[in-house]
Amino acid sequence: MEYHEQIEEIISTAKFGDLIEFSYPIGYSHWGVYDGDGYVVHFAVAEEGKFMNRVRTSLQAWFPVCGDLLLGSTKIRRMPVGEVTVPQGAHAYISNNGHAFRASDPVEMRKRRDALLDQQLTYKLLNLNCEHFATFIRYGKSVCNQIPGKAKNVECEEATETFQKIVDTGKTDENVNSEETTKNFNCEEKGDDVNSEEPYYPHYP
Repeated sequence: MEYHEQIEEIISTAKFGDLIEFSYPIGYSHWGVYDGDGYVVHFAVAEEGKFMNRVRTSLQAWFPVCGDLLLGSTKIRRMPVGEVTVPQGAHAYISNNGHAFRASDPVEMRKRRDALLDQQLTYKLLNLNCEHFATFIRYGKSVCNQIPGKAKNVECEEATETFQKIVDTGKTDENVNSEETTKNFNCEEKGDDVNSEEPYYPHYP
């Protein structure tokens, strides 16, 4: 079956919350979650464009691991299934049977999706990758079964906690750090203003 036919089959049969696996010919996969209407939500590169696509292709040729590993800051994005960038020879299909967990209620999946969509995070091969994201949306637990030497179907608690914190608070660690920096800067500015005032000398009759 040609790749475009695989995409058409996904769009015609997938349901919201299904895991979509983009299997690369070298044995690794990129993962996303079907979001209905032909769209997938996945942990993807924040900036696309021809240049980034070329960089991604080159890096995948040298170090082809789940998702967009070496491109630094990555973003959780919603896009048409057929527009997810994959290397030549990749296969795409619904893959709900590769993890030993029960799917969450769709209401809970949507809550997680809504909280995480468009969030920008740092991609970590072992502790925060595309499969961790996709399984968290579907199961509420982050799992990655394609890390060499690691047991399968074991929750990555660090990834789960990272995603769940965003769901609970709406903030990433990066956002919190940025807010703290801004807060400290504002405090310093206020301090400077106080120090710049004329000293007060009490007047005694």
